[in-house]
Amino acid sequence: MKRLTSFAIFIFLFLSTAFTQVRSATEILNEANAQAAKENKNVFVIFHASWCGWCHKMDSAMNDPVCKKFFDDNFIVCHLVVMESKGKEHLQNPGAMALMNRYTAGNSGIPFWLIFNSEGKLLADSKIRPPGASLDAPGKNSGCPASEAEVANFIQVLRKTASLNQEQLLTIQKRFRQNESK
Repeated sequence: MKRLTSFAIFIFLFLSTAFTQVRSATEILNEANAQAAKENKNVFVIFHASWCGWCHKMDSAMNDPVCKKFFDDNFIVCHLVVMESKGKEHLQNPGAMALMNRYTAGNSGIPFWLIFNSEGKLLADSKIRPPGASLDAPGKNSGCPASEAEVANFIQVLRKTASLNQEQLLTIQKRFRQNESK
């Protein structure tokens, strides 16, 4: 009986992992674009990894009850797993690192984020650039905005890519500034 139970558990675990597949970056983005078009929103893509503390801070700030609704009302937020630690590479979304490299030239840490319209046109990213510089210009990744300069850049990006009023932007600014001390 013990052998039969052990065998049944083994089969269950094998089958549950054999048919569990990590979705590709293309699948995730296509789904997000379709939902964004349907809901008249932009797509906020966050590249992250399970080990990344700043990635967790970004998620915590965006999901904080004081500002979660602002993001939910304006964006379809999706995560793409990249740069996982040894032994957890199976969590990475196929094609995600290639997509990230396309927009970072391979020289950015995580979190790194992109904002697209529902047709897939890049509207903004997490790089800090001089005022008026194009998205092609080099810049420094702000990652999870925390410093005064990073948060100010983030607020400017949100001003351009979302329908947020000044009070909502100030709420987001205040919450993200808390990341510096956490």
